[in-house]
Amino acid sequence: MQAYIRFDQVSKAYAQVRVIENLNLEVTKGEFLSLLGPSGSGKTTILMMLAGFEAATSGTIWLEGKRINELPPHKRGMGVVFQNYALFPHMSVAENVAFPLQMRGVAKAEIARQVATALDRVQLAHLGDRRPDQLSGGQQQRVALTRCLVFEPKVILMDEPLGALDKQLREQMQLEIRELHRRLGLTIVFVTHDQSEALTMSDRIAIFDKGQIAQIGTAGEVYDHPQNQFVAQFIGETNLLNGTILAKEGGSLQVALADGSRIIVEAPAGLGGSGAVAISIRPERLVLGGREGLANSLPADVDDVVYQGNHLRLHLSSGPVRLVARCDRTAARWEVGSRTSVSFAPSDCSVFPA
Repeated sequence: MQAYIRFDQVSKAYAQVRVIENLNLEVTKGEFLSLLGPSGSGKTTILMMLAGFEAATSGTIWLEGKRINELPPHKRGMGVVFQNYALFPHMSVAENVAFPLQMRGVAKAEIARQVATALDRVQLAHLGDRRPDQLSGGQQQRVALTRCLVFEPKVILMDEPLGALDKQLREQMQLEIRELHRRLGLTIVFVTHDQSEALTMSDRIAIFDKGQIAQIGTAGEVYDHPQNQFVAQFIGETNLLNGTILAKEGGSLQVALADGSRIIVEAPAGLGGSGAVAISIRPERLVLGGREGLANSLPADVDDVVYQGNHLRLHLSSGPVRLVARCDRTAARWEVGSRTSVSFAPSDCSVFPA
């Protein structure tokens, strides 16, 4: 199946600084793709090149099989939602939403009909006469999204659109945008540095590091099976253990940790039977108190217990190794200073060359 959007060997440089390096990326029609990464990793630059606000230094950007490098922004059929909403302060909500239709020469009667329908879809029909400064942050965000959707663009581009909202409203808007995506079959490219936001909303996530894709896949793929140490540490929380491979037997590695403890992990493809490795284990994979059938067990002291509402976060030490475990909040027996053990299976570990 032909990609709906395709970046083919695209690079972007400002003076002598390369922000994007030989990017190859495909987006299918109707997909919700999040571009996730730390500040300066190139996410927004990719979005701006796709929108036409920035020109690629080299390479080709394709939309529906047609090269769009030289196409101006207004001819690409894409809607853009920015973090600051970019609403016109002197216009009413209805006038803001009508603006893209006016610029496209739509008849007045049709504009009125489409604006009314669009505002009703996001439960803002009763606020059409208000100005943006008379709305809450969430309402402004919905107006910006509606203005973007009203002319039925081929693609919706969003650059940190929820960054200015408080936590509760942000989570509410995440679900609203996801529902709009599903209901309308939109193709969305969404830029964020918030990992939980990307995990919640996306069909796939492209994780960027220094202008290149470190890994791309579904939320489950990038969280449960990180392909390198950067991804393991960036998305979600992880325990990172350093060790040395002692032996390789079939699909398993025996690894010695810094204090001499030995654990068994699954051997990733391409990794030999010797050398230093880093091992990633998610906090929720650690079982406290031991469990029969788990190949690995380490003694541990409870250094701190943090109540986090729906779970407890335990800070542990096993010799020089520091660990974080997440467990049910009813596990009140884990008190600071108590002695326990942590167990985990070889399949709970992701292993990378150190």
